[in-house]
Amino acid sequence: MQRGELSVATRVEHSTLDVLLSKIASRSARVGVIGLGYVGLPLALVFEESAFPVTGFDVDVAKTDALNRGQSYIRHIGADRVAAAFARRARATTDFERLSECDAIIICVPTPLGAHREPDLRYIRLTADAIAPHLRLGQLIVLESTTYPGTTREELLSRFEAAGLVCGRDFFLAFSPEREDPGNEKFTTKSIPKIVGGYDEASLRAAVALYSSVVERVVPVGSLEIAESSKLLENIFRAVNIALVNELKIVFDRMGIDIWQVIDAARTKPFGFMPFYPGPGLGGHCIPLDPFYLAWKAAEYGIWARFIELAGEVNTAMPRYVVDRTVEAINQDGKSMAGAKVLVLGLSYKADIDDDRESPSFELIELLQERGAVVAYCDPYVPQARRGRKHDLGLKSVPCSAEEFGRYDAILVSTAHSQFRDPSLYRNVKLAVDTRNIIPTNGHTRVVRA
Repeated sequence: MQRGELSVATRVEHSTLDVLLSKIASRSARVGVIGLGYVGLPLALVFEESAFPVTGFDVDVAKTDALNRGQSYIRHIGADRVAAAFARRARATTDFERLSECDAIIICVPTPLGAHREPDLRYIRLTADAIAPHLRLGQLIVLESTTYPGTTREELLSRFEAAGLVCGRDFFLAFSPEREDPGNEKFTTKSIPKIVGGYDEASLRAAVALYSSVVERVVPVGSLEIAESSKLLENIFRAVNIALVNELKIVFDRMGIDIWQVIDAARTKPFGFMPFYPGPGLGGHCIPLDPFYLAWKAAEYGIWARFIELAGEVNTAMPRYVVDRTVEAINQDGKSMAGAKVLVLGLSYKADIDDDRESPSFELIELLQERGAVVAYCDPYVPQARRGRKHDLGLKSVPCSAEEFGRYDAILVSTAHSQFRDPSLYRNVKLAVDTRNIIPTNGHTRVVRA
């Protein structure tokens, strides 16, 4: 081979990559997003709003039909935004054969835990199996689902290369962890920095080019595993620090010290301290689950992730601690928990959104019912509570009013929705157990900070 002459493999690699990069640059690359939930739908909208043709894939026909009608099923994602996108360049489908039409495919499927807190990769595997028959020359596949280091390489690469295509030459593979924060108006899909790790240099270039077209800042890292690990570190950091402040809440409560005032004082330090706040337990699809992905993988290497396990132990015990405090508070009023009427405020896992995944409120309700309480809930964002952690709750939200609140022996604040911060709601309330420090002292309501 003469000097400067490229090998056939290198020419094919550069040609395939160059074609994809050209399509991305011209906004003619069709972007497929698999999983149209709290991560996938905002991502699909950002690509469409940046002039890319978008195809959204989901197994739920109710979701795809709603989107094609221009309707949003996620409260903080406005219907006007969805209607505009799906009237222009976006379409939703349950037909996974149409994956072959896409130049870039982004996977945003759930990664739950199994019954014994082991990683459940069924949705990633099913998605990879759905993509493999339709994989073609020049496609970029990106996994965004949070998982343990090695998943992209072990679960996706092997399935895709079994079709006879070579990664880095015929197709490209990357991992880019999702960083959605539903309901946070300060940060959007577009403004949150995007970490990207590629299987090889060509895959990294393709993924960086794709995300750079829609995100303000892209952060390339050295490998798939570094990108996978970065998301786990982010979530473990939060889980461990929340566990710390939850444990301190219990300690300080026994000592008669207000944890909320302690945090307010400590946060005045301008360096070396970041405030975390206690609560009734962890919720959402990330922090209660993701740390255990790394703990499970670490055990494979003979390492026990003790901080992760301890944080999980503290955080998962919080609902029971809150219920115990509620029982004590009701007993102090000379009443028994058996037959007591308790209203739980908030079913979603965080304030001002309709996302109730892994919410501790479900466990609070079930534990209270086990103690014999007659339990209702109020949440303006979640009108029905069909499922619980152990059984079907079959409850509907009661009205958010002072008259309704006054009907109960105790109010238990689980979620700090803005509506619940109205002091007038509690004018008829005799006892409130507040896990979020949102109820002001009004002189006639006994408030227990739990």
